[in-house]
Amino acid sequence: MITFPNIKINLGLSITEKRPDGYHNLETVFYPVALEDALEIRTSPDTDRKFTLYQHGMEIAGKPEDNLVVKAYLLMDKEFHLPPVEIHLYKHIPSGAGLGGGSSDAAFMLKLLNDHYQLGVSEEQLEVYAATLGADCAFFIKNRPTFAEGIGNIFSPVELSLSGYQIMIIKPDVFVSTREAFANIRPHHPEYPVKEVIRRPVTEWKDTLINDFETSVFPQHPIIRDIKEELYHHGAIYASMSGSGSSVFGLFAPESTLPEIDWGTDAFCFTGTL
Repeated sequence: MITFPNIKINLGLSITEKRPDGYHNLETVFYPVALEDALEIRTSPDTDRKFTLYQHGMEIAGKPEDNLVVKAYLLMDKEFHLPPVEIHLYKHIPSGAGLGGGSSDAAFMLKLLNDHYQLGVSEEQLEVYAATLGADCAFFIKNRPTFAEGIGNIFSPVELSLSGYQIMIIKPDVFVSTREAFANIRPHHPEYPVKEVIRRPVTEWKDTLINDFETSVFPQHPIIRDIKEELYHHGAIYASMSGSGSSVFGLFAPESTLPEIDWGTDAFCFTGTL
């Protein structure tokens, strides 16, 4: 059985306050985009091991047991005593991009196991399981536009459709650590709250729908800022870094022709229609 985990982009991201536990509260909108990995599971004839992970496509650092799809399987196995599985994961979504690729893989693994083995777990319970794997994992269970707050784990639906808009996503060969991203962040409540701005036309987002991490990340990695500026230069209606980076996306009008830009051989580029 096979499924195709997709990414999300962040539409605005406000760091509103530091919590007593050391984490930060935030406000953002998650929006799904059809840049996808491929994930397949098969019941394994090898009963001597619980799982075998086969990785293809982009390289994934770390041990197999640390991969979120494996953690998702082991979580469900603990609850439902599943048979051994072969897991085939083809990575097309770049890691460390602020696109939620690993979180999506984990959430889709939970859904895949639920469907394949007819476990009868509700969406609400799948969200509970997903939340134990990562703050934004639960978003990918329902996988529709969502306003997120708390540490990115408290969700409410939003009425938002970007259907027909074109999107270009660029990830330079740059890694942004969480520590770097928070280095110069000063929590505050924004002048234009995310939840209000997204109700406005996309043409009004440029100066009001802000990702606070850009203030911290751009001085450390000017190439990320340059990509955003280049997207605007080539006609993007709205452009922003996604999450804490390092990817940047641009939204273009439905009737526009996406630019052909040489981002260099080490950059990842995706174009599509929302």
